[in-house]
Amino acid sequence: MNHCKKDMDPSRRPKALPEVLKEIEGESSPITGRATDYPGGWYIEPHAHTKHQLIYAVRGVMVVQADAGRWVVPPTRAIWMVAGMTHEIRCVGEVHMRSLLVAAEAAPKLLDGTQAVGISPLLRELIRAAMEVRQPYVPGTRDGRLMRLILDELRALPVLPLHLQMPSDPRLLRICELLQQRLDDPSTMADWARRLMLDVKTIQRLFVKETGMTFGQWRQQARLLRALELLAVGEKVIDVALALGYESPSAFATMFRKQFDQTPSQFFAAEGWS
Repeated sequence: MNHCKKDMDPSRRPKALPEVLKEIEGESSPITGRATDYPGGWYIEPHAHTKHQLIYAVRGVMVVQADAGRWVVPPTRAIWMVAGMTHEIRCVGEVHMRSLLVAAEAAPKLLDGTQAVGISPLLRELIRAAMEVRQPYVPGTRDGRLMRLILDELRALPVLPLHLQMPSDPRLLRICELLQQRLDDPSTMADWARRLMLDVKTIQRLFVKETGMTFGQWRQQARLLRALELLAVGEKVIDVALALGYESPSAFATMFRKQFDQTPSQFFAAEGWS
């Protein structure tokens, strides 16, 4: 792991993963908040815990890999990680993570699966307040009511298209892994079918069955997630567009707006806090 910057708040510096997991499992409250600041490039090794987690960064971008797939998570967005799901996190740039740990029995009607979600301005401020709540809190007190309101807000989280499902079929997995290495590769499905000596219809059927997307949709989603990583570290739109195989910045911007109903600059104009 990387070493932390000297100017980081000592109380928010990353701890060793075994220590973090011990603290998480030792908390008795239905919901707890954790504030940790990670330097750029920090890697959190694969792990799981018995509590649900809202993984939210007010600064920086996280690449989250789990058994259920891969997500790229920019500020104002988050990942709802279900209890027991093994996951790992790579920080793109300096990341200020403010996460919530929720006991499974306290949230029986929350989101069913691991997925990317939007964070409303109200929930953002509630998360901020939760970082200051002393544990364990007493139900019925101000802190208790604050945490209960957070649970209500978690039930209304909007799901976002920031997920990339990897196939298990070795033939499709080869295509997807090669594409991720060369996202500007213009090869068509027919090209891949010839290379793998498969029927085009077979690849089409397998892609939809294993990823829930067509080949074209999967490649566009892979390009979109890589674009989020590159834009988050300051790459120019024109450079990102050309690196990912788009004919022009306007073609890339059109795809981005269609997916998020925002331009790249609007998407990253997050009103974050430290």
